[in-house]
Amino acid sequence: MMPRRQVIQSAVAGSLLMPGILQQLLADDSPGAIEPPPGVNDPLAPRKGHFPAKAKNVIFLFMTGGVSHVDSFDHKPRLYQDVGKEVKLDHPEIKNRPGYERIFLKRPQWDFQKHGECGTEVSTLFPHVAGCVDDIALIRSMHTDHSNHYNATLGMHTGSFAFARPSIGAWTSYGLGTENRNLPSFVTIAPAQTYAGTQVYASDFLPGAHQGTLVVPGAEPIANVAPRVGRTQQERELAALSKMNQKHLATRSDDPQLAARIKSFETAFGMQMAVPDAFDLTKESDATLQLYGLPRGSSSGFGWQCLMARRLVERGVRFVELIDTGSSGNWDSHGDMMDHARLAKNVDQPIAALLKDLKSRGLFEDTLVVWTTEFGRTPFNNTAEAKGREHHNWAFSSWLAGGGVKRGCAYGETDEYGIRVAKDGVHVHDFHATILHLMGLDHTRLTYRHSGRDYRLTDIHGNVVRDVLA
Repeated sequence: MMPRRQVIQSAVAGSLLMPGILQQLLADDSPGAIEPPPGVNDPLAPRKGHFPAKAKNVIFLFMTGGVSHVDSFDHKPRLYQDVGKEVKLDHPEIKNRPGYERIFLKRPQWDFQKHGECGTEVSTLFPHVAGCVDDIALIRSMHTDHSNHYNATLGMHTGSFAFARPSIGAWTSYGLGTENRNLPSFVTIAPAQTYAGTQVYASDFLPGAHQGTLVVPGAEPIANVAPRVGRTQQERELAALSKMNQKHLATRSDDPQLAARIKSFETAFGMQMAVPDAFDLTKESDATLQLYGLPRGSSSGFGWQCLMARRLVERGVRFVELIDTGSSGNWDSHGDMMDHARLAKNVDQPIAALLKDLKSRGLFEDTLVVWTTEFGRTPFNNTAEAKGREHHNWAFSSWLAGGGVKRGCAYGETDEYGIRVAKDGVHVHDFHATILHLMGLDHTRLTYRHSGRDYRLTDIHGNVVRDVLA
């Protein structure tokens, strides 16, 4: 008879178990947890939110490195007119920095035009996204707490700018569970790690089932997904393992961790069956691939990431994040703002394709698409002729589209040079509160007790930006 340890090792060999599932698949018993369906002891069971949701799924597009708002979505004519004008500012990126004793306005590198029936102004940097503005709620008054990449990236993902906390994807999974038990509730697709590393998709103190599963574009997006034994043999081994586990559990029925670990074997088996189909693009039409700018057979590039996001939400994955860390680099354009042209070309067509594809398949109304970066870039530099721009946390732009979002609107304003927020400021906490609201979650009630206190994504802050809601 095969020893129990060997059966377990064989059963999980090649399986797609997230580390957190093995470590902590606990039933949610925090005061702020939303009740699962009666009789279900499963942290990923689908749950109803605090109120009816406008969207069922999120696709979170993160442009890592800091996209310049004044070169993309925040048109400032005075920057063209007053180029070279000296300004006096106590800015965190120039304070006590040699060579930055004097700073001057720098003109945008691209021109702006009005687009769509709404007339939203977008620069020539994003011609394809510009064609979708009638479906977008643009926020031009974003601001954040830190001008360092690590801290600002951590804040945009977790609401915390200094300490590791659960990411927004993990919070969404914790609040709502998943619609497809055979796939992860939260997936992050990234060619490489961004600032703050794995913390951007970690569950931290939330149950490990809610952490993000990393997908790396390439020939094998998820390692070891294929079982190492035939399906019939694996089913027999899992059946034998299940009998032993149930016998073991019968004398320890009050141990939720044990019950959840048993459940994880079923989850891994289901994922082995579901993941290959989800990542198989051979049945996608030539027209769809061309829409995304994706050559047939390709398994990399932002077009591949966007198409995979559509396929995953189509299959019930609750939260999909796409991080732009491809071969083109990131948006941290200190040396030359013309790097933005190459970076934008990499993502512009795929993002517009994603919006159009979701609409054509009837998924747009159920999917919230979020586009953001961690901060903007300075409308000034130490010379007016400087090729690059520095980090700028005082103001930047983000946008929302899809389920529950007001279409064709622009919210908030910066001052005449795009330096500071002038009207209707939106902090990262407000941004998070709005995303959760659209998913049917009250950010003040979605809490988890940890180390003797209740935590939430928005800490003790945040207001829903109701003017961008449909």
